[in-house]
Amino acid sequence: MMRHLPAPGSFAAAALLAATALLAAVALLAVASPRTAGAADAVTSYTADPQQGRIEFTGVQAGADFTGVFHKFTAAIAFAPDALASSHFDVLIDVNSLDTMDNDRDTTMRGADVFDVAHWPAAHYVTRSFTKTATGYAAVGALTVHGVTKDVPIDFQFTQTPAGAKLEGHAELKRLDFGVGRGDWKSTEWVGDTVKVTFSLVLKRKA
Repeated sequence: MMRHLPAPGSFAAAALLAATALLAAVALLAVASPRTAGAADAVTSYTADPQQGRIEFTGVQAGADFTGVFHKFTAAIAFAPDALASSHFDVLIDVNSLDTMDNDRDTTMRGADVFDVAHWPAAHYVTRSFTKTATGYAAVGALTVHGVTKDVPIDFQFTQTPAGAKLEGHAELKRLDFGVGRGDWKSTEWVGDTVKVTFSLVLKRKA
């Protein structure tokens, strides 16, 4: 018995539909995929040079400002102004390296009543999101100090240089939110709760 073959027109129609579907799929991939890959590829990775950079904090003690620096830190920076969704900061600070130019105060701050570096030797900041602002950029990240993790926003400027980039900015936090301060150091009458942090990092591109 002879089989009835489809009319030539139906083959052509099926082939046309298949080709159209394939082209549509390719077009969707061409539109969607490059955006994701392009954003990731656009981010440049940097490391901070602690010898040239500075992380500084300012507090108030007995009504007078005092300033300190952390001499030892590492900062892994991945950033691009046109790829904020893929950008990322990871900063690790050696709290024991604090220096307020007052040996007695530094010893106290390293001790159990303030930072307790014997148990919590590092502070860690990791960003979660970035936005463009009128003066530069803002980020929200998680800061872990003294075993406590809380969100801390930062404002910063990012400037590219021939050797890499420069990252400058500031933040403000409440030390008691992190449990930093016990005994006489817990009272805000003598030691202010607000701590201002400024940073200026010289960044080198990763090879």
